[in-house]
Amino acid sequence: MAFKSQDLSVIAYANGFTLWHYTTPDLAAEVDTSGYFNDAATMLRVGDMILANTDTDSGLSSGILHISANDGGTVDVDNMTAVGGADTD
Repeated sequence: MAFKSQDLSVIAYANGFTLWHYTTPDLAAEVDTSGYFNDAATMLRVGDMILANTDTDSGLSSGILHISANDGGTVDVDNMTAVGGADTD
């Protein structure tokens, strides 16, 4: 699939930092690929973080994406750092 701007929203903004939320049926491996967020290049800054819910249509993975590069047209995020783990109870 592809990035959908309507699924990206601001959670908080302070001191030049923005915390975002993004939800998508795309897999984390797709979302953290360089260029996935290019359509949001004018909004995303290096150092911003995205709380992400990926694979929402079948498996659901949650994690944090860190904006590591944005040259004004190409946005790159670090691989998603997973949040959550086994729930054994």
